[in-house]
Amino acid sequence: MSRLVVSNLSINRAELPVVTSVDLIAESGAISVVLGANGAGKTTLLEGLSGIIPVAGGTIAIDGRELQNARPGTRSREGLAHVEQGRTVFRQLTTDENLRVSLHPGADMAEAYALFPELLQRRAVKASLLSGGEQQMLVIARALLTRPKVLLIDEMSAGLAPVIVTRLMTAVRKLADDGLAVLLVEQFAALALSIGNRAYVMSRGRVVYDGDCAKLRQSPDELHRLYLGGTEVPAEAN
Repeated sequence: MSRLVVSNLSINRAELPVVTSVDLIAESGAISVVLGANGAGKTTLLEGLSGIIPVAGGTIAIDGRELQNARPGTRSREGLAHVEQGRTVFRQLTTDENLRVSLHPGADMAEAYALFPELLQRRAVKASLLSGGEQQMLVIARALLTRPKVLLIDEMSAGLAPVIVTRLMTAVRKLADDGLAVLLVEQFAALALSIGNRAYVMSRGRVVYDGDCAKLRQSPDELHRLYLGGTEVPAEAN
């Protein structure tokens, strides 16, 4: 059982604070959902966790091993995978070739195609010719083949039709059920809360809610208030 623990994390951009004193946990078999309005610091949080940008303070640990000062490659080897915004694929490579690029020793291409059978019939097609939904499936499947312990996913629904978003959410839930720890940043709050276990809401770079997904989903007025910068809600016991 793996666990990502983030403690008192702060991240700056251009020397200005964007994420401040964030605590969160992502555990094997569960989806931790991060919500918040645009500019709340969600993407910056994930980029700090994966090492794309440096952190200003705090700790990032997987199974007790601190990684806040490690290079991105080291974090990846320790089991951290990051699906960034924008569906970054190798456009001139085929679906199959895109997957093979990330194939970790011991991983099996069949795992990717089992998660997304839709890609199997597109395996010889260049990634540039895939639909937006297929490209998003591809980057998630590619991350799976790195054999991660913790999967960070940033706004995978951006620009996609609701039916495709639902399909992707189902796949992410399956990854968690199979043992991955997932930290999901998402704009479709209700849908994300429906598959998640623990919810965090960020406002102005801080966590203002830490609690149960189902409880928050049943309180849309509370969620709306938090999005607008409501006062901090006491965190549930870790």
